[in-house]
Amino acid sequence: MSDNYFFSKLFTGLPAEELEEYHKTVFLNMDSKFAMEKRYEYYKNKLRFMGKDIKIGPGVRFVNPENISLGDRAEISAHCTLVASSKEGITMEEGARLMYGVYLDTETPDKGYIKIGKRVYVGTGTCLHGHSGLEIGDDSLLAQNITITPYSHIFTDPEKIIYAQGGHTNKITLGRDCYLGMSVSVVFSAESIGEGSIIGAGSVVVKPIPPFSVAVGVPAKVIKKRGS
Repeated sequence: MSDNYFFSKLFTGLPAEELEEYHKTVFLNMDSKFAMEKRYEYYKNKLRFMGKDIKIGPGVRFVNPENISLGDRAEISAHCTLVASSKEGITMEEGARLMYGVYLDTETPDKGYIKIGKRVYVGTGTCLHGHSGLEIGDDSLLAQNITITPYSHIFTDPEKIIYAQGGHTNKITLGRDCYLGMSVSVVFSAESIGEGSIIGAGSVVVKPIPPFSVAVGVPAKVIKKRGS
């Protein structure tokens, strides 16, 4: 078989099931208005709920789509991944947006979930986990490369491998109209970031932040109140 037409010749010999998978792969990864319309039609019957005027970019991957709900005008940009291991799964409300390469994972099959409020913006490369639940309030802004991981491994026993020692986890809540600067990290002990709070770029949030606070640093500390 000539290397010049290797894949073209393979295509002609595909059985019906694999041919359908081939065409599915093409349309799920094609960057065109027509392909986006077809993706909407396809996922309309796959997701738990799908509202109107939703945009799903090329290369988006849904794991357990039956546990994912998308509100009206939600937008998922190219190469995002949504892993909904639990029945509560992942919810994006009206107007919520995921930019390029965002990764969402509920992690646990029993109590994990992620709920993203109305008009929330999640920046490129952000990684969000919902081991015991993650809720992001309406109109919040998350910049690029943010990590929210509400799980911390236990490592007290040096005779056991770390993975086998389990870990700590909490529900994490971000209030309405919060802003997290780029490369912020939020760990399990943070528990909550209050409404209207600002977290400076590169900060690591390890404890609760009161509403309308401005917090910066490693670990993040409140340096002032908004409006003061």
